[in-house]
Amino acid sequence: MMEMQKRYVSIWFRYLMTDRLTIRQPALKPIPFVLAAPQHGRMRITAANPLATAQGVHTGMATADAKAFMPDLLVVEDKPGIQEKLLNRLGVRCMCYTPIVAPDHPDGLIFDSSGCAHLWGGETAYLNTIITRLQNNGYHVQAALADTIGAAWAAAHYGQSSTIIKSGTQRDALSPLPPAALRIDGITVQRLHKLGLRTIGSFMDMPPSVLRRRFGNHLACRLRQALGHEDEALQPLHPPPLYEERLPCLDPIRTATGIEIALEKLVEPLCSRLARAGKGLRKATLVGYRVDGKIIQATIGTNRPTAYMKHILNLFSLKIPQLEPALGIELFVLKATAVEDLNLPQGTLWEGTPESEDLAIAQLLDKLAGKAGICTVSRFLPEENYWPERSFKPASTPTEKPTSEWLDDKPRPIRMLAKPEPVDVMAPIPDYPPMVFQYRGERHHIKKADGPERIERAWWLDSGEHRDYYCVEDDQGRRYWLFRLGHSEDSQPQQWFIHGFFA
Repeated sequence: MMEMQKRYVSIWFRYLMTDRLTIRQPALKPIPFVLAAPQHGRMRITAANPLATAQGVHTGMATADAKAFMPDLLVVEDKPGIQEKLLNRLGVRCMCYTPIVAPDHPDGLIFDSSGCAHLWGGETAYLNTIITRLQNNGYHVQAALADTIGAAWAAAHYGQSSTIIKSGTQRDALSPLPPAALRIDGITVQRLHKLGLRTIGSFMDMPPSVLRRRFGNHLACRLRQALGHEDEALQPLHPPPLYEERLPCLDPIRTATGIEIALEKLVEPLCSRLARAGKGLRKATLVGYRVDGKIIQATIGTNRPTAYMKHILNLFSLKIPQLEPALGIELFVLKATAVEDLNLPQGTLWEGTPESEDLAIAQLLDKLAGKAGICTVSRFLPEENYWPERSFKPASTPTEKPTSEWLDDKPRPIRMLAKPEPVDVMAPIPDYPPMVFQYRGERHHIKKADGPERIERAWWLDSGEHRDYYCVEDDQGRRYWLFRLGHSEDSQPQQWFIHGFFA
């Protein structure tokens, strides 16, 4: 029996992390910005979007150097660990094209596409479908298809946005490309350039013993892998297990009581499966397929992983009035769409322990969110940043521990605006709070004031003037948090903003 010809696809996400941020915040699309993180005591750029790259900004550059020739460059703090998780998520999504997908860190994916392309009408349609889908999702990608991983990677990174290397022609395709296309280190590339070997073709026919003696084993190995003379192993991603239960109905269900019974029959085996695997659901969806062909569904979420059947049923019971069975539901499907490891401390075996109290609070928050909406209950943790709107972050779970302490040495409002709003001031006095300010059509006469508290900007993240904050009280006893932007100058009108309200 003839062995199937191996074919591989390499996907390169040219601006992976900045594309992710642009997808989440579309307003950043026309703005040059970078991601930065501290390295050896300096803020260095870890990723730059296309507009910033076009101006000469590159990865590894100090943010201070970049802002020296681009003062308006927006700098966003990079958080570790996100890139790997994002790449894995993209890999799982791409498993609809092939069951074997491997991450190619830091910004790529490798597919084993052997025997898959004919399902899309050929290799050209197959590759174009992959590229188009990723581009429609907001990612800048380049991709190539070849007999070997090395040839596909080289063509994706140093070729056109879409390249297909015909079977058996990887030698000709690699020949004009630079040595860096072989995935070798920068020192070896520099040594090759010093000897005048600026293309792969210039040393491709050299004896392997010569290459090993002059440049080490890595170069010879990469060349043999790219040409197909040596196998290269993949470490594919494994899709997360599917936690799903189905319940077909002999007679269509048309009542709330029937839906409750169906839920019990679905939740019980699902919780048993989750408990055996040491998992707990964070989000679950009940889908009902009606006789008339329409689909109805209800979704619940939890603040912490749980496999507790009664609690899950209580959350779904809040959603039953929203379901419209019409002529009847003939199939129920319960899906655990978000699952996490379930860590049950020993203290939960007894009532009255701190662990049981935390569990009760989490269940109460779940019920409140189920009744009033998931966005009605929030918990925040301190963030190490003096800039007020960046000094806190949302907690992912009710039990998440803070990594720093709240700064309580200065007064802070009980309610802070997400973005400071401008106010009109009357009779301003330099270096003093205003006597009167107008906010949303209402005039406030200030009777008491305390301040100023000067808060400087993090110059390595953004540019602009400092803020001088004042705690003020009007003639009605209402207290506000105002600030003046920049220095007080007689020659220019002062800019005042309101940022919060005290109790």
